[in-house]
Amino acid sequence: MALIVLASASASPGVTATAVGLAVTWPRPVLLLDADPTGGSAIHAGYLRGMVPPADSLLDLALANRHGHLVEAISETSSPIEGTHVSLISGIRSHAQAPTLTGLWNPLAAALKSLERTGQDVIVDAGRLGLVGSAEPLMYAADLCLLTTRSDLVSLSGARSWAATLRDGFECTGGLSSLGVLMAGEGDPYSAREVRKVLQLPVTASLAWDPDAARVFSRGAKAPKKFDSSPLVRSLRAAQTAITATVTANRADLTLQPVGSSR
Repeated sequence: MALIVLASASASPGVTATAVGLAVTWPRPVLLLDADPTGGSAIHAGYLRGMVPPADSLLDLALANRHGHLVEAISETSSPIEGTHVSLISGIRSHAQAPTLTGLWNPLAAALKSLERTGQDVIVDAGRLGLVGSAEPLMYAADLCLLTTRSDLVSLSGARSWAATLRDGFECTGGLSSLGVLMAGEGDPYSAREVRKVLQLPVTASLAWDPDAARVFSRGAKAPKKFDSSPLVRSLRAAQTAITATVTANRADLTLQPVGSSR
């Protein structure tokens, strides 16, 4: 089991579509958690095309946490997405609800880690950074936290200061190897090497810039011809391999650390 958190310094390239794309094409059962403090149930309105009414899953988890049965509530509040091996924990419907989640993130991080025995991976859409109620504790608890960005100058300018903030935070916890970049549109115009130099973080994986295929995950659009072999889907599968390899390597490093050392 791995806890993977995606977040963005801006609205581009679409953290929600990326999280959905990774989850739907993930090779194992996966729990998809909508932790975007913006609210609005983007997964329900987009990928699910408004056909499934959003639930108050995160608010239910916050209530369960107050009553001491958070772990049990995770399975109770998650709903299967038909035709996939993804279970969804819906997010808040309004940004006004975000402050009520502040006390949930730390215990939820521990509860998600306890799912290890189920073999179910967890992918978290943490949305845009810096908002009230942001799920930053989940990011620092993650096996891998990925800052998503496009490779253009505007996106990198927005991501640069947040990359520095996250880098400092992960260094303080001794978990810098659990922080990376998920880049969309390599070579448009900058390469992974150039992005790594600007953000001073490793580019864990790159996704193809493929708007037609991306609309399947962002808007629930009909899959275009040869969707399964489209550049985006191929790059999502390559990203999964890179993510798994990074998590495995980080865990191997942890087993070699002396007892009492930081993460």
